Formats: sequence, structure tokens, C-alpha cells
Amino acid sequence: MELTHDELAGVIDLFGALSRTELVEAGEELAFKRGADFEDDNVDAALAAYRLVSFDHDTIVERDVDERLLAAGPTAFPTLPEGAEDLPHILDVEMRTPDRAALGAVVEERFRADAARAVSDDDRERIQRLLDVSYDLETWAPVELDGVRDRLDAATGE
Repeated sequence: MELTHDELAGVIDLFGALSRTELVEAGEELAFKRGADFEDDNVDAALAAYRLVSFDHDTIVERDVDERLLAAGPTAFPTLPEGAEDLPHILDVEMRTPDRAALGAVVEERFRADAARAVSDDDRERIQRLLDVSYDLETWAPVELDGVRDRLDAATGE
């Protein structure tokens, strides 16, 4: 069983943030209910698409795990998969509330690096996708991306 990007974000959103290990455990619980195996291959794709974001827990939430944490990202439309409402009762995970401004700063740094790499590689498809992400990111967190967006626009040659 594979969860969509938005379903992964929905599961994470139930807790505010989860480690990858905790997300896999949640997926395995959901798959077990359906008599299936959980496939976590979609997590990396969701991260690449800014549906999920990864961050160092020390700067965003109180430390209660040793792994990086995942949160629903700026392009996510968190959706609960069938049976997910039971996960808070099944998993031994406390609610975590990432500071949106601090999380936004982490994602902005990643976004700027992604944008620079896309422009350097002249990856027009990625540039166009990042232009779209830039608007979502500005709505999602208190960041300003006008300068980066100008460079992305210029790189499209339009």
C-alpha cells in the first residue's frame, strides 16, 4: 500500500511533525488494517515536491527524537487516509507544534538552493515548478522570495 503525497502530509499533520520512522510506523499500521504492506517509496518524492519538508528538530520543536522530523509542506493539501483517525490512539507519539516562522526559514534556505541548482542546470521544467512553489511557500510561511522568483523568471527566457 502506498500513500499519496497529500495522505502522507495528512498523517503527519495529525501529530504536527513525525520522524520518518514514526511515519513508516503509521503507514504500516494503516496497511495492516487493509491486509497490505506499506511502501514508503513516496516519502522522498513528497519531499522533492515540497509536499513534505524535513527539518532538524532542535531548532523547531522540543527534542524528543534523535531523527530529523517531517512536517506537511507548502504545496501539501493534507488528506487523511482511511483509518488514520485512529493513529493518535495507536502510536506513542506526542503532538508536536513546529514554529512556522522557523520552519519557513529552513524551507526557504532549501528552496533558494534548489532554485540556484535549477538555474545553473538550465532545468526549465524544475524552474517552472519552483516558480509555482514560491507562491505556495510565501503563503505558507513568512518568507519573501521576490528576488529568487525574478531570477527564476529570467531563466525561463519568457
